[in-house]
Amino acid sequence: MHLAALRIQNFRRLKNVLVDLADDISILVGSNNSGKTATAHALQLFLGTKESFAVHDFNSASWPEFEAFGNGTETAVLPKISIDLWLNINATDLHRVIDLLPRLRWQGSEVGVRVEFSANEPENLRARFIEARAKASANIKMNADNTENYRPPPQTMFEYLGKTLNKEFSLKYYVLDRARFDENYAAAEGYVPSLIIPEKTRSGREVLNSLIKLDVLGAQRHLSDKSGGSRVEDLSRHFSRYYSRYLEKRDEDYEAMQALSQSESLLNVHLEKVFAPLLSRLNKLGYPDHPKLLILSALNPATVMNSGEEAAKVHYVLNPGEAEPLTLPDRYNGLGFKNLIHMVVELLDCHSQWMEIAEDRPPLHLIFIEEPEVHLHAQLQQVFIRNMMDILALDAADIRFYKSQFLVTTHSPHVLYERGFRPIRYFRRTLAGAHQSSEVLNLSVFYNATTPSLRDFLERYLKLTHCDLFFADAAILVEGNVERLLMPQMIAKVAGRLKSACVSTLEVGGAFGHQFRTLIEFLGLVTLIVTDIDSVRGRVARPAGANPAEELVENADAAAEDNQENEPDAAEGEVVDGSGPGTVCPVAEPAAVTSNQTLMKWLPGCHAIAELLAATPEQRTQTPSVTSSSHVRVTYQGAGEVTWRGETISLVGRTFEEAFALENLVWCQERAQKDLQLRIPRNETKPLAALATAIHNRVKGDSFKKTDFALALLTRSPETWTSPRYIAEGLRWLEDLVTPAVAVTPTEAEIVEEAAQ
Repeated sequence: MHLAALRIQNFRRLKNVLVDLADDISILVGSNNSGKTATAHALQLFLGTKESFAVHDFNSASWPEFEAFGNGTETAVLPKISIDLWLNINATDLHRVIDLLPRLRWQGSEVGVRVEFSANEPENLRARFIEARAKASANIKMNADNTENYRPPPQTMFEYLGKTLNKEFSLKYYVLDRARFDENYAAAEGYVPSLIIPEKTRSGREVLNSLIKLDVLGAQRHLSDKSGGSRVEDLSRHFSRYYSRYLEKRDEDYEAMQALSQSESLLNVHLEKVFAPLLSRLNKLGYPDHPKLLILSALNPATVMNSGEEAAKVHYVLNPGEAEPLTLPDRYNGLGFKNLIHMVVELLDCHSQWMEIAEDRPPLHLIFIEEPEVHLHAQLQQVFIRNMMDILALDAADIRFYKSQFLVTTHSPHVLYERGFRPIRYFRRTLAGAHQSSEVLNLSVFYNATTPSLRDFLERYLKLTHCDLFFADAAILVEGNVERLLMPQMIAKVAGRLKSACVSTLEVGGAFGHQFRTLIEFLGLVTLIVTDIDSVRGRVARPAGANPAEELVENADAAAEDNQENEPDAAEGEVVDGSGPGTVCPVAEPAAVTSNQTLMKWLPGCHAIAELLAATPEQRTQTPSVTSSSHVRVTYQGAGEVTWRGETISLVGRTFEEAFALENLVWCQERAQKDLQLRIPRNETKPLAALATAIHNRVKGDSFKKTDFALALLTRSPETWTSPRYIAEGLRWLEDLVTPAVAVTPTEAEIVEEAAQ
């Protein structure tokens, strides 16, 4: 048995989300505040292992419904929160779910139960609220001038339920009929599930508790905190204080110390034996054999009566193998290994409690782990996620009847690197007016719907470079290493608000950028593509009916095979030298076409340079549609006025380096900028067109090192140079979408001052 899916409705920002789950481990990812932790809290609340609901747990879009109902609006209905749990079962589980079968002749592999938090007696609730509001209104305090001084609560239904919610609302349990739900677990219109009535069978809570044991290992693991106090501890502290004072008034009691020493030795042997299996499992999860862990008792006369002191402590052996080990207490080790030890002990403890249930042990142990990567370095994160299931492996006799299933939230790209696409469940924030919500995307659906070659390329590429795409508010796909290195400075110069956003910059190149289209559209990410126009020579005349884009690629590939001295940084299909189709040429050359696959196959979908230069912002932008909610904009070099020694003409750079040189022409031709490699000797004698041609030839040549150019530029103050216009325009588009400017209402004094001016 395993949990196949869950649907959460109206809980916090989870307005209506479906989370499909893998039968072993599902990894929940997404940017901050996207609903991952809310999913854990919902499971805890509905499965009865957490504190009570609060009125703010209702999705904010439903808050007006409380007031409408309280004010007697005829069609108003009190909001409710619910979770649908769909369990995949086999023949050995059938007797356990007999109470969840919707009909006697039921056939299938999934059973469902809905847990709903709703009002017990809506009409009586409204009557009690009206009475409480009337009583509060009768006690309004007035000032001497007959103005209102204080209005006691509750004045609204929301205020009333803030204190009475868990008296007026309760959990109710329903059987769900899978035949009345579609493939996305959405109920048919008008479907009303059957209530589980405790008088006739087990209560809904008992049914769930007999099927699922939930344990949550939260993200807040206070590794150095002392346990909280209690009345028993206070009483023990009094005894301990008395004992301490007693010891201070007498000489050393050697008999007592001898007894404690003997007890301590025996206890150490016992502790080593008991903890041996745990420590061996810990080594499987990446804890090194050195320093070796040792559990030592901590008995001494001064603390034997002090409940605040641990009776045993973890020590680290400095000289393993020696007869007399040198040890240090655990506080001398780092937080990473403390976190690892904490998680292992917690997992084994939860697992042991589940396995020790003698009667009616739940067949499913659902374990929710939040951010296991805390304090762990990259390799240790991968080792943990790789081996975590092995430490809870069941015996052969139990595997048929019992199962552990994991849900893991993470912000670590290293965890995703280890597990790949299929376990990922991507939480995406959405905004409808002032109300926030989320939706959850199943990356296994994307994996199965994508061609093997494309999905393998994306998975391998993201593993090798950036899995942080899944945690970003937006993405910037750049042409190469130069743009990636300089992007932070360009963002700071032209789109400063983006510095406060979570933007992932991926170096994908013009030849492969279009390969990311399916993933970007599936995730619905706001994406800016920064690429080069990559002009190459094309055929002047083409046969009728020929596909110009395919012809370009064929010609470029053929030319590349004939020329073995290509520039290493040349785009796919480009040939730097020569004059035939597919060879690199200035943008202004007649009949030039692009070799950039992204521009041809994605946006704006053109191959001729003239068409690319004439493309409108609308043609270079992809807006949300029925199939994808992503905003995508491509930006590349365009025509701009360039001035040199009194001469001004319109020029277009072929690559980022050319565009940068033309945008900062005077500055780049200064002798002080020689290490940028863009200065042309005797430039003062050259007309502008000749200088632009010389820069083009310099950048495309084998001797020009693009990374060296970027690193040299990083040594300059960003205030001394200008970002290329096409990049600045793209970044401002991204800034307006991701971090829109907040309209500031002018103060009365500012209005008066402006009018006076």
